[in-house]
Amino acid sequence: MALDFLAGCVGGAAGVLVGHPFDTVKVRLQVQNVEKPLYRGTFHCFQSIIKQESAFGLYKGIGSPMMGLTFINALVFGVQGNTLRALGEDTPLNQFLAGSAAGAIQCIICCPMELAKTRMQLQGTGEYKLKTKNYKNSLDCLIKIYRKEGLRGINRGMVSTFIRETPSFGFYFLTYDCMTRYLGCEAEDSYVIPKLLFSGGMSGIVSWLSTYPVDVIKSRLQADGVGGVTQYNGILDCVRKSYREEGWRVFTRGLTSTLLRAFPVNAATFATVTVFLMYMRSEDNLRECEPGPVIQQPSSL
Repeated sequence: MALDFLAGCVGGAAGVLVGHPFDTVKVRLQVQNVEKPLYRGTFHCFQSIIKQESAFGLYKGIGSPMMGLTFINALVFGVQGNTLRALGEDTPLNQFLAGSAAGAIQCIICCPMELAKTRMQLQGTGEYKLKTKNYKNSLDCLIKIYRKEGLRGINRGMVSTFIRETPSFGFYFLTYDCMTRYLGCEAEDSYVIPKLLFSGGMSGIVSWLSTYPVDVIKSRLQADGVGGVTQYNGILDCVRKSYREEGWRVFTRGLTSTLLRAFPVNAATFATVTVFLMYMRSEDNLRECEPGPVIQQPSSL
C-alpha cells in the first residue's frame, strides 16, 4: 500500500509538470477583462505568455499544487477505497459515490492550494520581469492572505470548489471503471498500459466537462480582489454579473486549454505510476493490473 501511495505521488508530480502550463492559460483566459482582453484565445495566450514572460511564465504558481500533491492523493484514494469497501459492492453507482466522497473531502486542501496557484498565476501578467512582486512563492501567498483576511480569505471559493469537485471526482472514477471494464484491462494483455492511459485520459476529460462552468466561477471568485478591487458578493452574484456582461460563452472560457491539458496530464500520470511500479516490483510479484489509481485534480482534478 505504501508503494502504491508513493507511485501515486510520483505520477501526480509528473502530471503537474505536464499540465501546469495549460492550467495557467486556462486561468488567464477565465479571469481576463472582457472589455480589454489581453488574449484572443488559447494559442494566442500561450504565445503571449512565452513572449512577454518567458517559458517560466507558464509555470507560475506550480509550487502550490506540488506542495498539496501528497496530501490530496492520500485523502482522495484513502477515502475512495474505504468508501467503496464500506458500500460493500463494486458497482458503477458505488464507484461514483465513492469518488464523490473523495472529491468532497479533499476540498479542504484543494481550495487553499488553488487559491495560491491562481494568485501566483495572475501575478505579473504581461511582464517579462516582475516590477512588483506581491508573493515570493505559494506559501508566502497563503501566509499574506491569512494575515490580511484570516481563515475566510484562505478558504475563498470553498463552496464553489466543493460543488465542482464532488460530482467531478464521481464522474472520473465512474468513467475510469467503465472504460477499463469495456477495454478489458487484464495484466497479461500486451496493450494493458495503452488501455490504462486511454482510460485515464478520457476519464479526465469527462470529469472536466461535467463541472467546467463551476470552475470558471471558482476561478473568478478566487481572483477577485487582486489589485484591491472586489467585484462579486458570492457565487450567485458572480454568475449573474458574468452572464450579464459576457453571455453564456463566459462559462466555457479556457475550456480548450483545459481539455488539451486533461488527456496528457492523466496519460502522464498513469504512465509514470505504471513504470514506477514495474521498476519497483518484480514481474513475478505483479499479480494484477495495478497502474496506481491516481488522478490529476480537475484542479486538480
